[in-house]
Amino acid sequence: MEPGWLLWGAAVLLLLHVLAGLSPAVNFVLRIGFYYVLCIVCSAFTAVVCLLVNGGRTVKNMRIIRNVVRTFKYFFGLRFEVKGLENFEVEGPAIIVSNHQSMLDMMGMMEILPDNCVQVGKKELMYAGSVGLITYLGGVIFINRKSTSSAKMVMAEVAKTMTAENVKVWVYPEGTRNCTGDLLPFKKGAFHLAVQAQVPVIPVVYSSFTTFYNPKKNLFTSGKIKVEVLPPIETKGLTSDDVSDLTDRCFRTMRETLFRLSGRPSEAKDSS
Repeated sequence: MEPGWLLWGAAVLLLLHVLAGLSPAVNFVLRIGFYYVLCIVCSAFTAVVCLLVNGGRTVKNMRIIRNVVRTFKYFFGLRFEVKGLENFEVEGPAIIVSNHQSMLDMMGMMEILPDNCVQVGKKELMYAGSVGLITYLGGVIFINRKSTSSAKMVMAEVAKTMTAENVKVWVYPEGTRNCTGDLLPFKKGAFHLAVQAQVPVIPVVYSSFTTFYNPKKNLFTSGKIKVEVLPPIETKGLTSDDVSDLTDRCFRTMRETLFRLSGRPSEAKDSS
């Protein structure tokens, strides 16, 4: 029976490979499906390792998670070209803000994630099976986006703990995925947090994924992602009255960088 099953398995894999070559839609579904399976299986395995090594929920687990996720790019033919990592070398805590394009952002974040850094994520992630478990073990800070008061209370606690525990916090200020090649208007929560804690804001920009990943076109191929870590923006001495200006300044800088990295410098000039 075993040789028979092996032959059937080989035949199915061969058929899937042929179908993927014939149809972009099939190729897209297969790659997305494989990505989900990879996340689920690796999360379960990594959760066990985290529990054995560190015993529970701690930002130290992010080192283990980071090393596992960094292998994902090889399965999908993705290459990262990174500049500005030295800008992470600030003393004490900081707020890191980056553009949010798709579920593939996890690979981009883990490619450059500094030590002692946790992500702010939506509360729904907690219930995503093994993926939810590994995000919990990694110290991800969960917020209820539907409750403004709850989110504000969580962010107030984050301001205290990030200073006390000397951690950096990674936030997606757009608030949702956006695979248009541009930025959505920024929400101010991350910038309120930075001003409240008097810590610098470090912008991180990833080039547009649209050349190799576009769900509307069933596009998911290999590709290169340019990443740039921009110089920190200081917030010492700023008050809540300065949050809007800080948000706008960061948005303009990141948008110009996004267009430059994506080969669209003319649009960056037109938008100013």
